[in-house]
Amino acid sequence: MSTTPLTSVPLDPRLIRGAVELERTARGLLPHRLPARARRQNTDPQLAMAEAQPAGVRLVFRTRATAVELDVLPTKRVYPGMPPRPDGVYELYADGRRAASATASGGDVDTVDLATGRTATTPGPVATLRFDGLAGAEKEVVLWLPHNERTELVALRADAPVAPAAEGVRRTWLHHGSSISHGSDAAGPASTWPALASRRGGVELVNLGFGGGALLDPFTARALRDTPADLISVKIGINLVNTDLLRLRAFGPAVHGFLDTVREGHPTAPLLVVSPIWCPIHEDVPGPSTPDPAALAEGRLAFRAAGDPAETAAGKLTLGVVRAELARIVAERAGEDPHLFHLDGTALYGSGDAAELPLPDALHPDAAAHRRMGERFARHAFGAGGPFAP
Repeated sequence: MSTTPLTSVPLDPRLIRGAVELERTARGLLPHRLPARARRQNTDPQLAMAEAQPAGVRLVFRTRATAVELDVLPTKRVYPGMPPRPDGVYELYADGRRAASATASGGDVDTVDLATGRTATTPGPVATLRFDGLAGAEKEVVLWLPHNERTELVALRADAPVAPAAEGVRRTWLHHGSSISHGSDAAGPASTWPALASRRGGVELVNLGFGGGALLDPFTARALRDTPADLISVKIGINLVNTDLLRLRAFGPAVHGFLDTVREGHPTAPLLVVSPIWCPIHEDVPGPSTPDPAALAEGRLAFRAAGDPAETAAGKLTLGVVRAELARIVAERAGEDPHLFHLDGTALYGSGDAAELPLPDALHPDAAAHRRMGERFARHAFGAGGPFAP
C-alpha cells in the first residue's frame, strides 16, 4: 500500500471520455449519455434511468501514481421480491491491461415497483474506491465506470500528478442500441460487447446503448447527429418488437428518418446498421414481452412473448420481419450512400449460439455471449475489408 499522501485532483472534464454531457451537481459531476435537450423531450422513466447509467464512460489520464482514490455516489436499484442486484463494477486498466476492480457500497437506493413502475428513492452516503499497488512508471490509466449503475463523480485523489491523456489519437466510434449494447448481463463495464470491440479495434467508444430505449426516438437521432464521431453504428430492432411500439407501415419510414437525421451531422462517416441478434421468443412471435409468471414464482426475472404470430399479417413486428426490412432499407439507400453498411445481427449471436449460450432471461446475453459478440463485431467491423477498417 502506498504511504505517499494523496492529493486532490480537480475533476477536469478532459479526464472523462464517453459521456455526451456532464451535469454539474451539488456534489460533483454526473455523466449523461443524452444531452439536456433530449432529456427534456423524454417522458420515459426507463430511458431517463438508462441514459444516466454511464455505460462506456471512463476516466482517462496519464500519471505515475501508485494509488488512486475516487469518491462516488452510486444509485442502486432494488426490485421487491427479486434477488438483490449485484453492485456495479469499476475496472481500472493501466496501459491497456486490467490492473484492478472494485465495487462501491452505500449510495442512494431506488426501490422500483415492477407492477406500477413507481420508484422511491432513499438517500445514502458517498463511497470511496481505492486502487493501490499500481506501477510507478508513467502510464495511461483508464477507469471504466459501472455500465449499469448511475454514478456521480464526487472527488479524485492520487499520490502523483495526473494529466489528461492526449486526445484525437484514436478514431471515435459512436454506437447506439438497446440493453444488449448497454451491457445487460456483462461481467463488467469493460467487457460489454461494445467495450470489448472498441479495445480490439483501437478506437474511442461513445456508447449510446440504452436499456429498453432503442426506439428510433427523434431526439436520440439528433444526439447521434450532434455527437462528434468518425465511425457510427446503430443496432435496431429488439426494443421495437418487445415493446410492440410500431407496425411495419411505420417502421420503414421511421428507420429512414432516423438515418436521415444521423446523416445530417455525419454525411460521409462509415455508418453500420446492425439488425437484432437471435432471440428465440421473438423470432416469429411479436411483442410485447412480459415477465414470465413461472419465473417470478421462482424469484427470478425472465420474459415471454405475449403476441400472436397470426398478428404479423396485420403488420406486427417480429425479429425476422425486422431483419428483412433493415436489409432491404440499407440495400436501397446504399445506392446513393456508399458509406452505409449492413450487418445481420445473427452473425454476432445466432441460433447455434443460443443453443450453446442461451439467453438467461430469454432476452439478454450473458457475460460469455458478450465476449463472443465483441470479438465477432471487432473482426467484422475493424478487420481487413470491414466497414471500420483503418
